[in-house]
Amino acid sequence: MSAKLSGKPLMTIVGAGNLAGALAVALREAGYRIDQIVSRGSEASLRRSRRLAHEVGAAAVVVARAQIRAEVVWFCVPDGAIASAAASLTGAADWQGKVALHSSGALTSDELNVLRRRGAAVASVHPLMTFVRGSRPSLAGVAFAIEGDPKAVRAARAIVLQLRGQPFAIRKQRKEAYHAWGMFASPLLTALLAAGERVAGAAGVGRKTARERMFPILRQTLANYARLGAPGSFSGPVARGDVATVGKHLQVLLEVPEVREVYVALARSALRSLPAKNRAALQKILKV
Repeated sequence: MSAKLSGKPLMTIVGAGNLAGALAVALREAGYRIDQIVSRGSEASLRRSRRLAHEVGAAAVVVARAQIRAEVVWFCVPDGAIASAAASLTGAADWQGKVALHSSGALTSDELNVLRRRGAAVASVHPLMTFVRGSRPSLAGVAFAIEGDPKAVRAARAIVLQLRGQPFAIRKQRKEAYHAWGMFASPLLTALLAAGERVAGAAGVGRKTARERMFPILRQTLANYARLGAPGSFSGPVARGDVATVGKHLQVLLEVPEVREVYVALARSALRSLPAKNRAALQKILKV
């Protein structure tokens, strides 16, 4: 195998979950040929891999029968399975000169050390995006955090740019903080919205209706944040220093005490980092 990758190298994807599906389709649309979708041998895994392989014109193969010809192998499996998946494929190819990537946000390229020792250049390539069943987001404009061996990093950057993504370098020692940042951008934001639905219930509004009625304010808040940043888009009783209203909120939220804890934690955080009036009085009432 040549030490230099071709312009659009042949790809193999390991895994067939939500991320793998979005990535495979995006790669195909960007002109990459996907040779194989490699999966475990369980019935559910095979079903997903066959469906995805059919969609992108690839072959669905199980790990035990994989013979990898691709220049780039992209592991899209859960974090705890990356090292074992790589180990299970050591005999599936001559890894000298190949590039192996994984998409964990928290783990480094060292998860692929077993392939690095066999001559592969390895990197971690994580898209700052949420992937859930029933939704397949575009990767255009998405930030991808990349770290690893120079050859693999170069290959990953070129691929991300072809996907119209935004590659950026991340240090190994910063990956856990990076992934925690991502938690705030989506999973914890979803948890906050779920907490809001519970408060809507206390106001006599059902969950589905609450989602519909919250969406305009959510959309405007995100638009304000994108244009003005956090300080410029912060509003409401904490920003105004309206101690009486915050006190009423704390009283009514006794009906949902675990959500009240979320309210207090976020209000305290706002007082530390966002513009607010009557800080001393608000800090006092929030010491509950």
